[in-house]
Amino acid sequence: MQENRNEEMNNEHTLVIEGRNAVLEAFRSGRTIDRLFVLDGCQDGPVRTIVREAKKHDVLISFVDRERLRHLSQTGKHQGVIAYAAAYEYSQVEDMLRLAQERGEDPFLILLDNIEDPHNLGAIIRTANLAGAHGVIIPKRRAVGLTATVAKTSAGALNYTPVAKVTNLVRTMEELKKKGLWFVCADMDGEMMYELNLKGPIGLVIGSEGQGVGRLVKENCDLTAGIPMRGEISSLNASVAAGILAYEVVRQRITGK
Repeated sequence: MQENRNEEMNNEHTLVIEGRNAVLEAFRSGRTIDRLFVLDGCQDGPVRTIVREAKKHDVLISFVDRERLRHLSQTGKHQGVIAYAAAYEYSQVEDMLRLAQERGEDPFLILLDNIEDPHNLGAIIRTANLAGAHGVIIPKRRAVGLTATVAKTSAGALNYTPVAKVTNLVRTMEELKKKGLWFVCADMDGEMMYELNLKGPIGLVIGSEGQGVGRLVKENCDLTAGIPMRGEISSLNASVAAGILAYEVVRQRITGK
């Protein structure tokens, strides 16, 4: 049930493509597909071709029953396949590093783990743009994609801030470490953020309000940063936490302290 709710939330204003010819043409045209749903047990030629294309593009594939497809369908003519397409195109991580180089700045990236709310993602992209971050990185699994709701919440920032979607967040972090970046994640038990050196090439890792940053991702971070809280509740909205930490990075870059 939780997965179904997440699918519905992630599908908010996402382009839904239904039918074998339409889905196959979407792949062949180069459109970014976030997720493919296939009727479980359907193994005819056209469906096998679609699945092969999805695997080639590393798309998340879910084999579901007929009732689930009926629920996801908007036309009732899905022919056993439904694809979710991104409302906006994704960038590559290399584009972000190139942008930092063009600006003559140390790379500043924001990585998101377990962010499934499109409003949170949109708000974080907006903050990333205003804080001068060079891009936002999200995982393919357990994460909302670039829906129209995300674009609207970003207040136009999505047009200027690169967003990359990667298969494995940990592997991406490892590759970026080889290029000189180091990583700090938000954690309520982390060291006070004002006491950390957040200058230089940095990746800021933010998790969801409920789950936080995943264990493997957290283990690959160099530092954990805690945000001082004086109230009775113990957690911040993910986009608020991202804003607070992003602007501590900005402050240290400006003041050098």
